[in-house]
Amino acid sequence: MEKSQTALYLFCFARSDLVGELQGSGVDGRHPLSVLRRFPDVCAVVSEVARQDFCGPAAELQMQQLAWVGPRALRHEEVVEEVMRHSPVLPVRFGTLFSSQKSLTEFLDTHRQTISQFFERVADQEEWSVKGLLDRREAAQALISANLAAQQEQLAALPPGTRYFQEQQIRGGAEKELSLWLNETCQQVASDLRKQASDFRECQVVPREPPESGIEVVLNWAFLLPRGASAAFRLRIDQVNQNHATRGLVFELSGPWPPYRFVPPLSMGTAP
Repeated sequence: MEKSQTALYLFCFARSDLVGELQGSGVDGRHPLSVLRRFPDVCAVVSEVARQDFCGPAAELQMQQLAWVGPRALRHEEVVEEVMRHSPVLPVRFGTLFSSQKSLTEFLDTHRQTISQFFERVADQEEWSVKGLLDRREAAQALISANLAAQQEQLAALPPGTRYFQEQQIRGGAEKELSLWLNETCQQVASDLRKQASDFRECQVVPREPPESGIEVVLNWAFLLPRGASAAFRLRIDQVNQNHATRGLVFELSGPWPPYRFVPPLSMGTAP
């Protein structure tokens, strides 16, 4: 393949002195991984790819097909996680290309200080994800049951018709009260968990498809935790779930992940 037909695919930046030669291929399964060592403290993990795989109308259609994107995105993640075992990493999004080694080295020259400072910040840190899963029907029913129980004596003293009307009012107000309860509960949990973290991000909520038994994702948080702190953090998540699972709200912990959510804004180059 002619050089003009290829581009450099970037996986991440890492510490040059901590990353050795890498084995295996890049996202296309053909071109080998390589390490561009521009500075003693910063290197780039890359592989060549065919430009046509990521640029142009045909590539845009491919990028919408899970069968094509899935294995390549998985390989991207595998490479970043392998590098992370040896060095702090600044991961980049799937599909980040540079037109040439020259354009990548120019980018490194521009952003070296920011990247190096990021390594200092995330050294011995890990990203952990917390998602909030709500069974809205179960949560609403738990709220209605609690309200009916709290007003049981007052309701029992009412005439049947009036009692029925009051009970319907309680049921009808459950959705609004549920939203208030959910917002307050999530704020309290976030405040509590942030005390154990070095940093915190509220992230975009991505619905699960297909919906699982009516359970919806209501929050998506990222925490930067000191390495070794995950056991205590997981214990706190378990304690939170003991308090709220019976009301239809569960917090799901996963990780560790490369620190994608904490990467500083960098203007990424793209192959023409």
